[in-house]
Amino acid sequence: MAEEPDNLILQLLRRMDVKLDRVLEDVADLKVRMTHVEEGLAGVNRRLDRLEACVDRIEQRLDLVSPYGGVRE
Repeated sequence: MAEEPDNLILQLLRRMDVKLDRVLEDVADLKVRMTHVEEGLAGVNRRLDRLEACVDRIEQRLDLVSPYGGVRE
Protein backbone atom coordinates (compact mmCIF):
# COMPACT_ATOMS: atom_id res chain seq x y z
CA MET A 1 0.00 0.00 0.00
CA ALA A 2 2.84 2.39 0.71
CA GLU A 3 4.06 2.08 -2.87
CA GLU A 4 0.81 3.28 -4.43
CA PRO A 5 0.96 6.86 -3.07
CA ASP A 6 4.58 7.13 -4.23
CA ASN A 7 3.61 5.96 -7.67
CA LEU A 8 0.71 8.40 -7.77
CA ILE A 9 2.98 11.24 -6.70
CA LEU A 10 5.59 10.24 -9.28
CA GLN A 11 2.92 10.12 -11.97
CA LEU A 12 1.74 13.60 -11.04
CA LEU A 13 5.31 14.92 -10.98
CA ARG A 14 5.99 13.43 -14.41
CA ARG A 15 2.85 15.06 -15.81
CA MET A 16 3.88 18.36 -14.28
CA ASP A 17 7.35 17.96 -15.80
CA VAL A 18 5.87 17.39 -19.27
CA LYS A 19 3.63 20.44 -18.90
CA LEU A 20 6.53 22.55 -17.67
CA ASP A 21 8.58 21.50 -20.69
CA ARG A 22 5.74 22.66 -22.96
CA VAL A 23 5.57 25.99 -21.14
CA LEU A 24 9.32 26.47 -21.52
CA GLU A 25 9.09 25.75 -25.26
CA ASP A 26 6.23 28.23 -25.60
CA VAL A 27 8.18 30.92 -23.74
CA ALA A 28 11.22 30.34 -25.96
CA ASP A 29 8.99 30.65 -29.04
CA LEU A 30 7.44 33.85 -27.69
CA LYS A 31 10.89 35.32 -27.09
CA VAL A 32 11.86 34.70 -30.70
CA ARG A 33 8.59 36.15 -31.98
CA MET A 34 8.89 39.20 -29.71
CA THR A 35 12.42 39.83 -30.99
CA HIS A 36 11.08 39.84 -34.56
CA VAL A 37 8.33 42.29 -33.56
CA GLU A 38 10.87 44.60 -31.90
CA GLU A 39 13.13 44.50 -34.96
CA GLY A 40 10.19 45.28 -37.23
CA LEU A 41 9.14 48.19 -35.03
CA ALA A 42 12.68 49.55 -35.06
CA GLY A 43 12.59 49.49 -38.87
CA VAL A 44 9.28 51.36 -38.91
CA ASN A 45 10.68 53.97 -36.51
CA ARG A 46 13.74 54.49 -38.74
CA ARG A 47 11.49 55.01 -41.76
CA LEU A 48 9.32 57.48 -39.83
CA ASP A 49 12.41 59.41 -38.74
CA ARG A 50 13.58 59.69 -42.36
CA LEU A 51 10.10 60.75 -43.44
CA GLU A 52 10.02 63.41 -40.73
CA ALA A 53 13.39 64.76 -41.91
CA CYS A 54 12.07 64.92 -45.48
CA VAL A 55 8.94 66.79 -44.39
CA ASP A 56 11.09 69.25 -42.39
CA ARG A 57 13.23 69.96 -45.47
CA ILE A 58 10.13 70.42 -47.64
CA GLU A 59 8.59 72.83 -45.12
CA GLN A 60 11.82 74.86 -45.02
CA ARG A 61 12.04 75.01 -48.83
CA LEU A 62 8.43 76.14 -49.09
CA ASP A 63 9.01 78.66 -46.30
CA LEU A 64 6.27 77.07 -44.22
CA VAL A 65 8.30 77.21 -40.99
CA SER A 66 8.00 80.37 -38.90
CA PRO A 67 11.20 81.99 -37.62
CA TYR A 68 10.00 81.32 -34.07
CA GLY A 69 9.61 77.57 -34.64
CA GLY A 70 6.57 75.62 -35.63
CA VAL A 71 4.58 75.72 -38.84
CA ARG A 72 3.13 78.91 -40.26
CA GLU A 73 -0.59 79.03 -40.86
